[in-house]
Amino acid sequence: MNEQQPVQSPPSNYLVFAILTTIFCCQILGIVSIVYAAQVNSKWYAGDYQGAIDASRNAKLWAWVAFGIGFFAGFIGLIIAFMGIFAGLGTGLHMFH
Repeated sequence: MNEQQPVQSPPSNYLVFAILTTIFCCQILGIVSIVYAAQVNSKWYAGDYQGAIDASRNAKLWAWVAFGIGFFAGFIGLIIAFMGIFAGLGTGLHMFH
């Protein structure tokens, strides 16, 4: 088995980022990120250094995907809200003529 020597500390687990994207952005994809984040340290200390690095990359990837989807959905919601406000203002002006 060809194992790499560990660096001083395990790679970042991105757990805080994963939790925040779960709460504020996209719950399902955020949970996927949390699962990968939870695997990083245990794999590292078990000697599965490549597995820990892969779990770290996956945690980061899924957290960013969740953030992107949450941001996009929020942006679309904001556009729809503004369209509703402007539509309401437009119909309100016709009532006074």
